[in-house]
Amino acid sequence: MAPPLLLLAETAGDLMTPSPVSIDATTTTVEAARVLTSRAIGAAVVIDQAGHPIGVVTKTDLLIHAPGRDLEQDPTPVRAVMTDAVFSVRMDTPARSVIDHLLALNVHHLFVTDGSDVLVGVISPIDVLRKLG
Repeated sequence: MAPPLLLLAETAGDLMTPSPVSIDATTTTVEAARVLTSRAIGAAVVIDQAGHPIGVVTKTDLLIHAPGRDLEQDPTPVRAVMTDAVFSVRMDTPARSVIDHLLALNVHHLFVTDGSDVLVGVISPIDVLRKLG
């Protein structure tokens, strides 16, 4: 029988990937699609001028917005199509609580903020798996 896995992280700061891909709220849907495609990611957090997370834009959000539109000519900002729910934790949130949040909220990403609510990282299930030993 294999020994139980241990979580080798104490806080969200220990689990997170720093400097996640973010998009300004005024970024157009065309520019957002380019960012997601070029980075090979499915979602990016939307931030305001102060760096606070205010939403999430996904490839699905952009596809729902796209039917019948010439996206190359579309000036629509991502704030008009983003999901305005942002699930976040502070850097000092206990790692076990982070896992509980991921499971309870049934989400694939939790965004990490500092004491001023500025975006500093992201945690995904892969980040948690990397800290199991």
